[in-house]
Amino acid sequence: MYALCDCNNFFVSCERVFRPDLRDKPVVVLSGNDGCVVARSNEVKRLGIKMGVPFYQIRQMAEQYGIVHFSSNFELYGDISSRIMTILGKYTDELQQCSVDEAYIDLSYCTDTEAAKAVAARIKAEIQKSIGVPVSLGIAATKTLCKVATDYAKHYAGYKGVCSISTEEQRRKALSDYAIEDVWGIGRQSAAKLHKAGVTTALEFADHTELFASNLLNLPGANTWRELNGHDCIALGDSPEKASITCSRTFAHGVTDRTLLEQALSEFCAKVAEKLRRQQSVCQEMMVFADTSRFLENRQTIYITLHFPIPTDNTQEMTLAMLRALRQRWQPNTPYKRAGVVLLSISPGKGVQQLLFDDRDRQRDTQLQKTIDRINSRTGKRTIGFMPQVDVKKASELYSIGAKSPAYSTRISDIITLHC
Repeated sequence: MYALCDCNNFFVSCERVFRPDLRDKPVVVLSGNDGCVVARSNEVKRLGIKMGVPFYQIRQMAEQYGIVHFSSNFELYGDISSRIMTILGKYTDELQQCSVDEAYIDLSYCTDTEAAKAVAARIKAEIQKSIGVPVSLGIAATKTLCKVATDYAKHYAGYKGVCSISTEEQRRKALSDYAIEDVWGIGRQSAAKLHKAGVTTALEFADHTELFASNLLNLPGANTWRELNGHDCIALGDSPEKASITCSRTFAHGVTDRTLLEQALSEFCAKVAEKLRRQQSVCQEMMVFADTSRFLENRQTIYITLHFPIPTDNTQEMTLAMLRALRQRWQPNTPYKRAGVVLLSISPGKGVQQLLFDDRDRQRDTQLQKTIDRINSRTGKRTIGFMPQVDVKKASELYSIGAKSPAYSTRISDIITLHC
């Protein structure tokens, strides 16, 4: 048995942990530069506001209904996510985090479904009590059915946050009311093909033959078909390593200051390198880009592809290579509106081929990077970094974060002070 733990309206729930006055009030969290709605409270959903709608289109509605909006605070959300994953780790030997607000856990040690539901109820209660974020859990024999069960647990109050699909009757009933486009692993194009073939629900798809699924949707579709029919074929830890890693942002205003752009790109280098080390990989190519607004007549673009002679995961090496290349291509008085870093040619970090005449002390670089990562993991991500990286105080010059909440749990200056 597996269980999927999914945090309800996660970004909004994180904001409400430190703002209990916002419970039962309409709240939205906005994307970068306060552009679009990326998280909604249940009160906002009932108003008919869709995910991804530009905020300027609902500004009048927000004023009418008193909708509170926040800029994205990923530092806060990431810290709360790591705390939730720590709690989940207490209940299983195998945990796979799928996103910032979702994780699968192995409950095969439970003797039956009732025991698994009891464990899930304890998990839900502990996370609610210790952190204050509401979660829903779905229990089933496959990860795809877990996803279905979690959706039911989240949207139907009668399940009290925990739903299991353990019998054939429960499986068929759950899939009969589940739209095919909502099935995990069925993308937009696959859903269109299935609709064209007359398949609109998950049960209709599961009742077809495996050959039908394989011919129409190839191997991934066949695996989804097997999972919906109760055959576990996507084990924990099967998620592939990323073939590319990207970090990019759109700025609030055109950036003409080279130092400010260098700081932003250095920050992006640090983030992608951290993700690379986390999956224990190295990269041999890195693409750096910056361009002006697409609405300008004389649009200016910088695209640089950098090749590393030895595959690397070192932040300092990536940052120095980016700075040298950017300064050669820099165009003064050009308002760059967007920039980013993309890592390519990613491979496993073990057994990297070295060069005989390499001029870098890579053992020293590795030890330095490990020390920096260790310090930052204990005291905060921005404690030590390679210059230049964006200072927290200068972030407002690049991004619209006027409604950003404090980093309550990761920054000493933002810790709540109680006056008795």
